[in-house]
Order: sequence, then C-alpha cells, then structure tokens
Amino acid sequence: MPNNTNTLFYQAAPAQQAHDFFAAKLACETDCSDVYAAIKGNSKENSKANNKNFILLDVRSTEAFDKSHAITAVSMPHSDINSESFAKYDKDTLFVVYCWGPGCNGASRAGLKISALGFAVKEMIGGIHYWEDFERYPVNRRVTEVQQ
Repeated sequence: MPNNTNTLFYQAAPAQQAHDFFAAKLACETDCSDVYAAIKGNSKENSKANNKNFILLDVRSTEAFDKSHAITAVSMPHSDINSESFAKYDKDTLFVVYCWGPGCNGASRAGLKISALGFAVKEMIGGIHYWEDFERYPVNRRVTEVQQ
C-alpha cells in the first residue's frame, strides 16, 4: 500500500533537534488549562516558579474586553503596548497574553512588543475563544440593560 501522506514523507527531526524545538516553543506559549490552573493556584508550574505571579493580558480592543474576558485579565490592546504603558511594571513580571484565538495574531504582536521592552512573555494559545467556548472557564461579562 503506497503512502501518500506527508506524515511519513518528510523525515522526522533528530531527537535533540525536536527537543530543542519543543523546549523553545513551550518557553513562549502556554494554554488555557495551565493558565486557569495557575490562577486557581494548584498547578505544578505555579509551585515550581515559587508562586511567581503573572499578569494575564487581554490584548484585544477595549470593547471586546468589556464584552467578555478571562477572569483576572487586564485589558491592554496590543496597539497601546509601549515603554510608557509598561513603565509601571517590574522587569521580572511575566506577562501571559491572549487575543481572539488561533486566527488572530494580536497576541503574537503583543508578545513581540513586550519582549522588545525586556519583559518575559508567553502567549496563551487558543485565546478567549478556547478559554470561553471550549474550556468553559469563568469570564467576566458586561451586563447590558437588556440582560438585567
């Protein structure tokens, strides 16, 4: 039976190369489950880091943040990230950034800007879409008159 898929067509990377790739990838990203566990204070990562806190940064528009955002998240649209807006943070602060989801690169742009300012940063893959719609983790929502 011929193999017509790319799974085996391209040779796998040597073990060390794969290890280096995944180590670098995980140094720059996390997922909704790990972030939620850290917020709740019961993750291995959280205890490993001696309970070092992080700031969960929602980098979507203020309007999107007001509509719905992950618990504990702080709003800072990626277009507002600069040396002035980050002057209030200690340089050892870890930022975890998110945007809409896999189809949005706002979190990547925010991560690039934040790292250029000298701060540690990770992207929460999946964004608010995975947080809210797939994982069903708690969010803060704006309540409109119609909902009251």
